[in-house]
Order: sequence, then C-alpha cells, then structure tokens
Amino acid sequence: MASITPVTPSKKFARVGAHSHIRGLGLDDKLKAKPVADGMVGQTEAREAAGIIVRMIKAGKMAGRAILLAGPPGTGKTAIAVAIARELGRDVPFITLSGSEIYSSELKKTEVLMQAIRKAIGVRLHETRKVYEGELTQFDVRTTRHPYNPYQQVPESARITLATKSESRSFNVGSSIVVSMLNQGIRVGDVIQIDAETGRVIRLGRSEEVAEKYEIAGYGEKPIPRPSGPVEKEKEFVYVVTLHDLDQLHAQSRGGFFSLLFGGGETKEIDPEIRRRVDEYVKQRVEEGTAEIIPGVFFLDDVSMLDIEAFSFLSSVMESELAPIIIFATNRGMTTIRGTDLQAPHGMPLDLLDRLLIINTRLYREDEIREILKIRANEEEVNLTEEALGYLTKIGAETSLRYAVQLLSPAAEKAKAEGRSIVDKEDIEAVKELFSDVRKSVEYVKQYEEYLLR
Repeated sequence: MASITPVTPSKKFARVGAHSHIRGLGLDDKLKAKPVADGMVGQTEAREAAGIIVRMIKAGKMAGRAILLAGPPGTGKTAIAVAIARELGRDVPFITLSGSEIYSSELKKTEVLMQAIRKAIGVRLHETRKVYEGELTQFDVRTTRHPYNPYQQVPESARITLATKSESRSFNVGSSIVVSMLNQGIRVGDVIQIDAETGRVIRLGRSEEVAEKYEIAGYGEKPIPRPSGPVEKEKEFVYVVTLHDLDQLHAQSRGGFFSLLFGGGETKEIDPEIRRRVDEYVKQRVEEGTAEIIPGVFFLDDVSMLDIEAFSFLSSVMESELAPIIIFATNRGMTTIRGTDLQAPHGMPLDLLDRLLIINTRLYREDEIREILKIRANEEEVNLTEEALGYLTKIGAETSLRYAVQLLSPAAEKAKAEGRSIVDKEDIEAVKELFSDVRKSVEYVKQYEEYLLR
C-alpha cells in the first residue's frame, strides 16, 4: 500500500511588538475619538488632532509642514504616529529613526537623515508589458556540448507550447530562458509567464486541469485555472518602491568599474546629482500618468538628540516638493539645543518650532491604564484574573504604564512555571519584587552610591 503522509504546517513566526495592537486612530466619521477603539485608549484630544492631520495629508495640504508630538514618557506618542500611518493606508511607508541614530561613523548625519526621508516616500509604478502567458503543454529541450567540457551537455534551446482557453501557440526559445525554466523546476502542466522584452520567466502555479487529472496537489500550493484570452498579451504590472530604492538602483548603474565587478557602489553615500535625476524621472512618470507618489511617514523620536546642523537640514528638506510627512516626538522640556549654548523648549530651535503643528499628550487616567493593560494582555496572550488586572492597574498609576506592561510577560512565565495558565495577583507581586521600577532603581543607586563605579 502506498504511504501518504500529510504535511503539518510549520508554526508561523510571530513577534509581539510594543505597538502591534494599533489599527488606527479610533475616530468616528466626525473625527471624534472613541474612548476605546482600534487599539487606542484615551488621548482623545491628541487623536482628534491627528485625525485632522490625516485628512490634511490626504487632501495634499501638509506640504512644508511637520508635526511635533510632545508629552511625558509613556503617553502614547509613538502609538499615535503608528496610527497615523495605519490610517493613511497599507502601502504607505512608515520609517522610524531615533535622534541618536544619525551620528554614524560611516555616513554624514545629513546623509542618514536624507536616506531615511527618501525611504519614507513611496512610488507606485505602473508598467504595461508584452508577455506570453499560458499553460506549458510541451517542453522539448535541445542540448549541445559544453564549450569548455565536451563530456558535459548544456541546454541550447527548446521548443515550448503555451495554451490558454482560447488558443495554443508554439515557440522556439533560447538557452537563457531554458536555463531559467529548469532552475525553477518548471515542467509540463505549469502556468508560466514570459516577458517578451527581457525573457524573464515567472511560474504562476500548477494548472487546475493537470492537477485534477494526474496529481494530488501539494500542501500550500493551490492549483490555478488555465489563463483565458490570447497567449500573447499586454499586462499591467504595479510595483511599489521608495525613492531610496530608485536612488540605489541609479547609483549602482553609475558605480563605475567597481560596480561592474562587485555589483555595489564605490561609496555608501549617494551623489545629490543622482537624487536630482531620480526626482526628475519620477516627476516625468507622474505627468505621464504611469506613476503615483505615496507620501509616507518619517517618525523621528528623541528629536532633542539632534544638533543645530541637523535641525537646519530638516528645515530645508521640509520645503522640498518631494517630502514625506515628518513627525517629531520628544519627552523633554526646556533643554539645551545641541551644538549651541541656547536653552529652548524641547531642545529645538524656535524658528523650527514655529513651523510645526504641535500635539500634546497627557498622562493616562487609572481607568485608561486598565483598558490599555487589557489590550496588551490580549495581544500577548496573557490571561489575567480581575484581581491581578486591578493590582497591575494600581502599579501603572503609581509608577508608570510602561513598567506595568513590562510585568505582563514575566508574570505569565511565573504562572506557567507553576502549572497555571491564568495569572493572579500573587504572580504580579512576585515579579514586582524581582524587577525594579525607575523609582526603586534610583533608591538603589542612592543606597549603594559609594560602591558603584562613577
């Protein structure tokens, strides 16, 4: 008897991020914030302000402007930035950078900022190409001797037949197409697509007719119907890339002898002239109607870490035609602008602050902390008793929301070690004694100050 063993699907890798539960801003049609919606809790004024920003972005009225999210630590500034990106759409690029990341030993800080900004601008390209598409019904490969090894046979050409529901056509194809088909494991009964200009071969799947007659379809591959219409046709392809992707593509094509040998550029920095050419190319495609610009979101956290030169650079970038939506975030009050002796709000120059739409976030109330903890517990698959949730809410109100959230997973591990699937108050108390909050850590430093290194 033939042995048939079903394939068990592999477990998908899943990582719960700090803001993986955010789905949007949680607003109604009149831009009023719901108390709890789309993973957002509280911060009604800030969310409603962000909703107006989203409307302005979609209407194309945010050119030359940027946003500053200012508030105490743990008040949802990053969550609001993520929610804005979610509201703008799936293809909208969302690039995150911390103020300290711009100080690289390999790149100038202005280059780091420029690359991040270009990554935050998407371009949807529409390409109409001539292709040959159909089910492969004949695949006869002709071989010849290898030019350097007479004992080895290599593909020279092939005769293939492609069939659709309407017609069937045969073609003679060269060695490069044959090698590509063999490398992909393409065989009779596969539905394929061949680019008429480049000769690129794409396997679309296994034909339903062949799979039904002769085969048991493999797990994870659903047979597809035989294409309809003529074999030779024009199809529109849509590609979503970023300006930085186009910059790199043009830079590598102009990388000189080094690029030809190794496929990389001579330097990691991109020439401004290349970026100018890319911008002209994109504008031309937009005017022709074959491209769309997707302004993304560039979220720059810890903005007080930037120096006066970086601020000056960002001010000029904000005025350019191709600029993303720039969102700054800070939890600093009055502090020194790096590179100067001047004190300023949030450590930012006053002339830049004057050009920003500033959204303030406030501390969460106890009932809001409770709702956030419920959402995070559900996201991290942690089951809490009502008593444990109440105690964790009290900890969040007395210390910080971040500290309370961070205790969820350790408490779940503590309960699991004791053979329980539900976290109770005793588990929270146990891990609270093991992991210090900021206040307890400061007390520890003061107590053992003379023993700690300076």
